[in-house]
Amino acid sequence: MPLARRLTLGDAVAIGLGSMIGAGVFTVWGPAVGAAGSGLLIALVLAGFVAFCNATSSAQLAAAHPVSGGTYAYGRAELGPWWGFVAGWSFVIGKLASCAAMAMTVAAYIVPAGWQKPLAIAAVAALTAVTCAGVTRTARVTQVLVGVTLLGLIVVLAAAGAALPQAAPAPLLSGSLYGVLQAAGLLFFAFAGYARIATMGEEVRDPSRVIPRAIGIALVAALVVYLLVGGAVVLTLGGAAEGSSAPLADVVSAAGWTSAGPAVRIAAATAATGALLALLSGIGRTSLAMARERDLPRILAAVDPRHRVPRRAQLAAGAVVVAVVLVADLRGAIGFSSFGVLLYYFVANASALRQGGAARRYPRPLQVLGAIGCVVLAATLPLPSVLIGAAVVLVGVGLRAIRLRRDRRRHDTPTP
Repeated sequence: MPLARRLTLGDAVAIGLGSMIGAGVFTVWGPAVGAAGSGLLIALVLAGFVAFCNATSSAQLAAAHPVSGGTYAYGRAELGPWWGFVAGWSFVIGKLASCAAMAMTVAAYIVPAGWQKPLAIAAVAALTAVTCAGVTRTARVTQVLVGVTLLGLIVVLAAAGAALPQAAPAPLLSGSLYGVLQAAGLLFFAFAGYARIATMGEEVRDPSRVIPRAIGIALVAALVVYLLVGGAVVLTLGGAAEGSSAPLADVVSAAGWTSAGPAVRIAAATAATGALLALLSGIGRTSLAMARERDLPRILAAVDPRHRVPRRAQLAAGAVVVAVVLVADLRGAIGFSSFGVLLYYFVANASALRQGGAARRYPRPLQVLGAIGCVVLAATLPLPSVLIGAAVVLVGVGLRAIRLRRDRRRHDTPTP
């Protein structure tokens, strides 16, 4: 059963922003400052440039293939089933880790340490139920969450601006090239929400026109917000941001706006909630597409006849995210997510590079730079993230190879 085409340009942009503004704006500054030091803003621009290259590939592919599944579907069409599987598997595992990071962020900004795991699990359960209720409701809720998040960020920027004349930020360490690249890989985590738009090809009205525009608008808006917030962190906190688990709340405190601290914490929880909501829905759609091709269990291919959403895929995703919340920490989840998503976009760039003729909308050098950027940023992530990510990808590849061999043997066995 096909999914309903209900989403407008505004809905798609809001869902993309809900994934980007929230997927990192309240979480990645500490690890990024620790890696890049004084090169933080350079790392941010580099991450944004790689994201732009990837966005042009995603937009070009989405216009030619307006179906659910994002680069999983594009890779299958342009490069073959194995490349599509690598993209889809990388997306699913990366975004499951991202969902866990968002759930932990919600809890970290609301309750003390002893209650954070239970609250994170409750958030995952509640938002999984929302995604099962229908994508229109998801889009509307996400629009509200994005608005609240932006209001919170305005408070942070106003506080930083007021404190700027008398600010005395802690010295930043000199950033090495490797550190800048590692920080760019971590910061890329914050830009990956536009992939959510590309997975919604079956649900967007006029997808060949709307999806490329929505990706571009959401990415530019997110980049502007991140540059402003990153500048506020550097100019107000400096090197002190490295050890902060809530750097934007610390920016407000350093400015003397202590009464605004609760508002920033509410905005942080709201941002992470919006990202979690959008990401859970995107994982369900990619899982649906993979299950249709038997790259995931066929039981996940069912679409709920009432709400016309992949209910079983959504429930399975929610269950896995709960498991990740129980065993992982925030920093590890961010690094693992970045590895999976960068590999996903490598396949997107390679797929777009194969397109020609009327399908080509952007120059090939952008796709070459995007592919190289994805490989470099993935390779310079923290070593545990690289090793675990590579191992999980190889496990998925091995399981698919076993399934294909079993299917071939079954097909070759003569009927008695």
